[in-house]
Amino acid sequence: MASVWAAAFPLISTLGPHRVWGASACVGYLCAAVAVLPWRSLGQVVSVWIAGIGAVLVPLVVLMLTGGAQSEVGVVERAGLLTVEQGTPYLADPQSVVEVTPYLPGMALFGVPGTVLADSWEPLRLLGDARLWCAAAFLGCLWAAGRVLGAARKVPHSAGQPVGAALIASPVVALPLVVSGVDLPLTGLLCLALTLAARHRPVAAGLALALACSLKWTAWPALAVVAALLTHRAGLGAALRSTGVAVAGTALALLPSALLSPGPLVEQVFAFPTGRGKWETPAASPLPGRLLADLGPFGWYAAMALLAAGGVAVAVSLWVWPPHGLVPAADRLAVGLCTAFLLAPAGRFGYLALPVFLTVWARLAMPPLRTSPARSLVVAAGPAAHPVPIGGGR
Repeated sequence: MASVWAAAFPLISTLGPHRVWGASACVGYLCAAVAVLPWRSLGQVVSVWIAGIGAVLVPLVVLMLTGGAQSEVGVVERAGLLTVEQGTPYLADPQSVVEVTPYLPGMALFGVPGTVLADSWEPLRLLGDARLWCAAAFLGCLWAAGRVLGAARKVPHSAGQPVGAALIASPVVALPLVVSGVDLPLTGLLCLALTLAARHRPVAAGLALALACSLKWTAWPALAVVAALLTHRAGLGAALRSTGVAVAGTALALLPSALLSPGPLVEQVFAFPTGRGKWETPAASPLPGRLLADLGPFGWYAAMALLAAGGVAVAVSLWVWPPHGLVPAADRLAVGLCTAFLLAPAGRFGYLALPVFLTVWARLAMPPLRTSPARSLVVAAGPAAHPVPIGGGR
């Protein structure tokens, strides 16, 4: 199935980086499927490696050497340069859509290495590619989340590595990692924040949320989900501490740009992505919100009203049925993000990869409990013990 999905990109996509990825990933997925046939357990490991090479390593190297990437990569790298030069990633008067920076100031950090290495030896200069640093942040967050869950459930950290590697090699991660990468740090930080909240670590969860919320405002719905999870699991005080840390950290990250370029910040980060800026956003997939917005001013307000109603509905669900663990919290966040992406006046189908990843990752991240012989005897003897799930919930 993955190979068929990848094969469609060279045929129907108008974007060069997508066609390169599709051609390489299609071959990689086909070879990975064949590798499973001769062996059983070993074949699965080999299959994952082949899929990763074909869907991630080869197309990423080809695009980096040829300078191919989605426009977001150049935007992030320019934002890093502007941050170093003027303290804010926003141009005061952009002359074209590619000069607009629709991200919050934290995203510019992934473009700083490219600025530092711009005049270096060619191999070192390639290391400044923003995609590499976005991928490193994403993988680092998933590793940290795995450590937290593994320590809590007393399972080896390596237990879920083959499954995790297969998820990274899947199209939902491989494609954005290769062609853009800008949504991956946000995804990883949200996974980490949910994990920390499920383990009753409110301050650490707040710090992860602050980092995520300083990248893109689409992370802000996670504040409500984490607060609801912590309220149920650790009490209202823990939820308030986490939310306070997250809001304060986000405000601190936005403060320099808010002081140096308040107008461009509002125009490029909030007006532009919602279709109200000077430049038309390229995020124009035929999703319901976009179709409504294309009907004119009334349609745009209708889309915004539906978006607000969807947000209120999700908020009410968090109040009435708070998530009890990692999996239901990830599901609830995924529902909120899907609602936002579908009803926003501008959006892309690719945005839906984030909620899909959250729901799949949360289930894969929950390894089975390691049961000791003594506990096995107690459980077998009768229902005297009632273990509390660490992150699953109902």
